[in-house]
Amino acid sequence: MVDPSSMKLALNILWFIFGGGIFAAALWIIAGGVLALTVVGLPFAVAAFRIAGFAAFPFGRRLVDAELMGERVIPGTGLVNFLWIILAGIWLAIAHVIAGIACLGSIVGIPFGLAHFKLAGICFAPLGKRTVPSEVAEALERARADRIVRG
Repeated sequence: MVDPSSMKLALNILWFIFGGGIFAAALWIIAGGVLALTVVGLPFAVAAFRIAGFAAFPFGRRLVDAELMGERVIPGTGLVNFLWIILAGIWLAIAHVIAGIACLGSIVGIPFGLAHFKLAGICFAPLGKRTVPSEVAEALERARADRIVRG
């Protein structure tokens, strides 16, 4: 039987080299670098750099809302995410969708294509996200669901 952590490591290495991980991370770093040049863009830059690490090695990890981690929600994040979409998000999303479609051209590329689609979705609201192991994300989501059910 294959160890899940070994499988995640293998997928991350293959993704980084062959699935576009190095290019995805580079795009996020470039976007963050450009946005860091302005004072207004600094929150975007921090989010972009955080997601660059996730884009480089996405298997076995997920992005969750910082609120699930117990962090305080910063007022105005919704408006700021809207500005992000216009400035960088739409362009990164288009790049990830095109790369995802290209990866789906082969059976071996399907997991990579799905990873690109996951990254494309993140392009629309990157602020207030934290990278956590998949198991932690599931536990956080279960805890939130329990709180909602219990009122």
